[in-house]
Amino acid sequence: MTQQTNVGHETVLDHPEEFKRDMGFWGNLALGFTYLSPVVGVYTTLAASIAIVGPPAFWMILVAGFGQLMVSLVFGEVVSQYPIAGGVYPWNRRLWGPKWGWFSGWVYAIAISATIASVAYGAGPFLGAFFDIEMDAVANVIIALVIIALATLINFGGTRLLANVAFFGFVAEIIATIVIGTWLLIGGRKHDLSVLVTDFRPEAFQNNTPFIIALGFASIVGIYLFYGFEACGDVAEEVNNPGKVVPRAMRMTIYVGGVASAFIAIGLILAVPDFTAVIDGTATDPIGELFVSVFGVTGFKVVLAVVLISFLSCLISLQAAASRLLYSMGRDSQLPGSHLLKQFNARRAVPPYALLASGAFPALVVIVSLLSEDALVAIISFSSFGVYCAFSMVVIASIRARMRGWQPKGQFKLGKWGWIVSFAALSWQVFGMFIVLQPGEGPWYQAWLVGLSSVVVLGIGLIYMVVAKPYNRAKSMAGDAATGVVDTRAIDPIAPSEEIVDLAVRLDGGKPNLYEDRRPQQ
Repeated sequence: MTQQTNVGHETVLDHPEEFKRDMGFWGNLALGFTYLSPVVGVYTTLAASIAIVGPPAFWMILVAGFGQLMVSLVFGEVVSQYPIAGGVYPWNRRLWGPKWGWFSGWVYAIAISATIASVAYGAGPFLGAFFDIEMDAVANVIIALVIIALATLINFGGTRLLANVAFFGFVAEIIATIVIGTWLLIGGRKHDLSVLVTDFRPEAFQNNTPFIIALGFASIVGIYLFYGFEACGDVAEEVNNPGKVVPRAMRMTIYVGGVASAFIAIGLILAVPDFTAVIDGTATDPIGELFVSVFGVTGFKVVLAVVLISFLSCLISLQAAASRLLYSMGRDSQLPGSHLLKQFNARRAVPPYALLASGAFPALVVIVSLLSEDALVAIISFSSFGVYCAFSMVVIASIRARMRGWQPKGQFKLGKWGWIVSFAALSWQVFGMFIVLQPGEGPWYQAWLVGLSSVVVLGIGLIYMVVAKPYNRAKSMAGDAATGVVDTRAIDPIAPSEEIVDLAVRLDGGKPNLYEDRRPQQ
C-alpha cells in the first residue's frame, strides 16, 4: 500500500515499493545493451553513412559514442539520486517541475513507442530472407504483430525473466560480433586501414559538399545506434543498489556497445569491394551482398539468425522501458487511462496494463501501415528525434538545477566535471537533432517528414498539457532538486519516508511546503 506520512497539517504520499529488485548489474547492463543492439544498428545504418562520405564514416561511430557517453554520465548522476521507474519523466519532474516532467514523458513515450513499431516492422524482411519467403505488406505486418506479442508475453514473466532473456541476447550478440567481425577481417578484407582516411567520393560530390560537412551528416550511423543506455534507468526500481549499479551499467552499455559496434563496422567497411558503387547508389544492398559473398548462403542464414535474435531482444528491452515509463506516469495520473496504467500485478511484479499499452500502440502503428505506408513512415520518423529531444530535456533540466544550487547527492557524482560534461552532452544532443531533421529527397512534405511529424507530436502534447493540465494531478514531489532535499531511497531503497519528510521540514524552516499534496490532517 502507499505510505502516508502526516507532518503537522500536511500529508505526503510516496510511491510504494512494489517491484521486486531481481536485477543485478549484469542484467541491467544486458537490458541497455540489447536495446542499443550493435548488430541491428550497424547492419541497418552503416550503408547509408558510407553512401554519404565513404569509409571515413567509421569515425562517426566513435564521435557518437563519446557524445552519448557524456549524456550517460549526466543521466547516471541524476538516476543515482532519483532511482525511480520511468527514467526521463520522473527525473525531469524532480529536476525542474511537473510541466517539464510531463512534456518530456509525453515526447519520450511517443518516441519509444514509434521505435518499438519500427524495430518490429524492420524485422520482417530479415525473417523473410531467413525462410526464403516472398514478403509483402500483409506478411510484414503479421510478422511484426507476432514479434510484439512474443515480446509482451516474455515481459509478463517479470523482472528476473526479463534480466535472463536480456543477458542471453547480450551474450549471443557479443559472441556473434566477435565471430562475424573476425571472419570479415580475416576472410573478407579487401582494403587496409588507409581507406578510413580516404575520400572515395566522386569529384562532383567533393565539390558540392566539403568533406567535413559530409562527415557530419554521416554521423547518422552513430545517432541511430547509441541510445538504449537510458533503459538501465527506466527499471531502476527493479535493481539492487540502483544508485551505484545503474550509472555503472549505463556507462558500460556505451563502452561495450561502442567497442562491439566499432569492431563489426570496421570489419564490414574493409570488406566492401567497391566504395564508389555504394556512394553512387549502384550497390542497392551492399551489406547484404557482402555477407552473402563472404559467408556464403548458409553462413548468411546464420548471420540472419543472429540478427533476428538481436531484433527480438532489442524489442523486449524497448517494451520493458516503455512500460515502466507508462506505469510511472500512470501512477502519477498523468495520462488518459491512468487508472489502468498504474495497476500492478504483485505476483508477477509487473504493471500489466502498462505492458499491454506498450505493445498495443506500436501494434496499432504497424496495422495502420496497411492503410497508409506514409503514416507508418511519418510516425517512425519521429522516433530518433523524439528520443534525442527527451534526452536533451533531462540535460537542460540538470543544468538549470545546477545553476539553482543543485548538488547531486547520489552515489555517483561528476563533481567539478559536472558543468563541462553537461554542456558537452547538450551540444551533442543539439547536433544529433539537427542532423536528424535534415531534409531528404522527394516533395517537400516527404523531404521534411521528420520535422513535420515532430511538430505534430510536440504540438499535440503542448495543447493537451495546456488544456487538460495533467501535471496538476500528481501527488509526488516535483522541482525539489535544488532545495537540498535528499531522497534517502537513492541510497537505501527501503528507507522510511519519514526521513525524507523530516529533512524537508528542517531545511524549509519547519514548513514542509516542498510537497504538492497539502491536505488537512485527518
